[in-house]
Amino acid sequence: MKWWFKQQLYVKIFICIIVGAILGFTLGDTATAVLKPIGDVFIRLLKMLIVPVIFFTVVSGITKMEDVKSLRSVGGKLIVYYVITSLLAAVIGLVMALIIKPGSVSVTGLIAETAKVEINEFNIVETLISWVPTNPFEAFVNANVLQILFFSVIFGMSLLLLREKVKKLNEVLDQCAEAMIKVTDIVMQFSPYGILALIATMVNSLSLGTLAEVGKFILADYLAIIIILLVVYPLQLKFSKINPIKFYKAASPAVIIAASTTSSAATLPVSLNVAEKSLKIPEKIYGFGLTVGATINTNGMAAAIGVIGVFACNIYDVPITIPMMFQIIFLGLMLSMGAAGVKGAGIVLSATLLQTLGLPLELVSIFAAIWPVIDIAHTTANVVGDLVGVSIIASNAGEMNVDEFNKSVITNA
Repeated sequence: MKWWFKQQLYVKIFICIIVGAILGFTLGDTATAVLKPIGDVFIRLLKMLIVPVIFFTVVSGITKMEDVKSLRSVGGKLIVYYVITSLLAAVIGLVMALIIKPGSVSVTGLIAETAKVEINEFNIVETLISWVPTNPFEAFVNANVLQILFFSVIFGMSLLLLREKVKKLNEVLDQCAEAMIKVTDIVMQFSPYGILALIATMVNSLSLGTLAEVGKFILADYLAIIIILLVVYPLQLKFSKINPIKFYKAASPAVIIAASTTSSAATLPVSLNVAEKSLKIPEKIYGFGLTVGATINTNGMAAAIGVIGVFACNIYDVPITIPMMFQIIFLGLMLSMGAAGVKGAGIVLSATLLQTLGLPLELVSIFAAIWPVIDIAHTTANVVGDLVGVSIIASNAGEMNVDEFNKSVITNA
């Protein structure tokens, strides 16, 4: 038991996925009867997190922008950059999923049986209007994520404008955000057992066709990240006259840590060191840009939301209309910017996306099973995106000697 509790969360999840699959194959209906309640509890815990995590993390993230008193112009540019790149990442994820079409082939088993979902037809104007809550408390009670996001942004902006007048309230809300991150962490400690139960009850009904569609999901996700890393970021760097090859060589220590830990928080000290020692960016830029970027500039998660949205719609035979695409892209921006900085946060956000789109949460078990695999790419894209952002802003502000950097020899020593 001591060995088990010493293991990293992703190791526990991986082991429980294997155990759950074995139990599902060998025990069949017996495993379902015994373990289904545990899976149901895990799903309810995920639903429990959605409203408070979204509200407190979004509001807290916005109020943290006041740290940039002497950096208003540069900080504003960084925020705009982060918003634009997150939107672009969500679009790329959605487009790649539309091309590869994961979940579009008819599958059998649990997913097919629960796939009778009806989404009311809606147009873009009505959709935008529906995002504005008439009663924010009603939105909280009904877990209307889009309305909660809208209210959270307005509330956070109001606190930011009031600044010192609501300093104590900002501190309380920041503490609430920290508390909810801890609650999320506690729930995720239970996740291996909940995932074991979900896998055991589902695997007996899965077909090879379903597994093939999951493979297409992973392919679409990775291709989206590859495009971001090898096309989008280099073009942005090139536009700012920064040599992309030199940049990636300088950023390689952060890339390695990001891919091996799948944690932006754990990579942050390395990123700060890269920005200062290798990229030669002033602290007044990278100090703000990297710390805020680690929270609101999660391009990997934004791209994943795009892929997840298309995959879920295909599985449940929901038409992917232009308004639906717009909604998925918007959620890719807002959910990625409000992501909790803990292991497994992507699983919670996947559940949030499904609930927002009005889809069942059975797919959460599949996302949980493959998340350790795809999160490697997500975290790498997140960390590199932060470094690209501060480099571009520093270059355009004349705070980075680009010519000297392009001629330098990067040793990463």
